[in-house]
Parts: sequence; structure tokens; C-alpha cells
Amino acid sequence: MDNKRIIVALDVADADAALALAARLDPKRCRVKVGKELFVAAGPEVVRRLQERGYEVFLDLKFHDIPNTVAGACRAAARLGVWMMNVHASGGEAMLRAAREAIETVVRPPLLIGVTVLTSLAEADLERVGYAGSVIENVERLARLSRACGLDGVVCSAEEAPLVRKATGDDFILVTPGIRLAGERSDDQARIVTPPEAIRRGANYLVIGRPVTQAPDPGAMLESIDESLGAGATA
Repeated sequence: MDNKRIIVALDVADADAALALAARLDPKRCRVKVGKELFVAAGPEVVRRLQERGYEVFLDLKFHDIPNTVAGACRAAARLGVWMMNVHASGGEAMLRAAREAIETVVRPPLLIGVTVLTSLAEADLERVGYAGSVIENVERLARLSRACGLDGVVCSAEEAPLVRKATGDDFILVTPGIRLAGERSDDQARIVTPPEAIRRGANYLVIGRPVTQAPDPGAMLESIDESLGAGATA
């Protein structure tokens, strides 16, 4: 089993802040996520600099466009040598298959993950934008589509993880954001669970941001969460 199950979200405004935060963490205990704000501000160079410091990078740009455009973006991202990247599963079958084919052009393709339903969305939000069915029905449908199109896994809430695991099998990767520590406020997340509970529900990787990055000692907090999962702490 992969014993680096925590992905720390470097949701900061620039490269200096990202690298300063990374310096307070341990690449043997975690991977890191580079999202839209940081990537737009700092570009591919921040990915390279994090990799130089020993970090495997989850490039969280959630591509969603016509198949040809997404294929080109995925190919460019894969060439950066990232460990994992994602696309919106709601982009449809042709887009998902184009993304899969595009990353296969590099020597070491990254893991390709489909985003099901954002963890900031609740039932009422889906209804307002025209989605039919409940959150869990949409998550399961998109997870099945992602699996059928050759993706390696999906992003979903840990609340949905048991159903997604049953629908897609044990070898399908489940990445769960919306992780909060016991007693913490939910902020902008609608569907949240604690780290140990997420693992119990079937998650492979936990995306954790503010509980680690806003802690007085991010490294100590990472170590504490890691040990609560029985992660073993070595690469």
C-alpha cells in the first residue's frame, strides 16, 4: 500500500509562499497539490521547484473543455512530470478518452483522476444548475463513466467513497478533499469528514489544506495526522 496518503494543498498566492510552506513539511510524509491560483501566479516553474525538493505533485487544474483542447492541456501537464492530474468527469466520454490518450504519449504518464461533484456543492446547488438526481447518484454515474474511459480514479467526498468503491472496484483510486479535523469548522466545504474516517470509508488519498497549512507548526500537524492514519511515515 502507498503509505503517503496525505496530499497537502498548497493553496497560496505565489511561489515564494508555496516553497516556504513546503520547507516546513516532509516529502517523505506527503505529496503536495498545486491548484489554479498558484499555477496561474507562478506557472510550471513552481512545479519543477517543488519536484527538486523531493515532492511529487498533484496538479489540480480540473480541465474541462472540448476534447482536443483538454488533450493538449493534459499532454503539456504530463510533460511536467507530475504525479497526478485531474479533469472534470462531467466533460463527457469523448473528453475523458482524449485526456487518457494524450497523457499516454509521455514515458511516465501521471495518474489521471476525474472530478465527480465538487465537495462545496450540496443537493440544492445541483438542482439550481440543472443536474437531475441527488449528489450521490451523480457521483456514482460520473465515477462509473471515468472508470469506463480508462481513468485511474476519481475525486469524491469521503461520504460517497463506500458507494464509489463498490461501483468501481478495489483498484480504482479515490481522492477525497473536504477533510477537516474533529471540531473544526467546515469553511466552504459542504461534505466533510475527519482523516481517519475518510480512510475507513475507502479513500486512498486525502487532500488536506487549511488544517495543515494554517497550523502554527504545519510539519508537526502533518506528522500528527499521518500517525493517526497509521501511515508508517516512510516513502
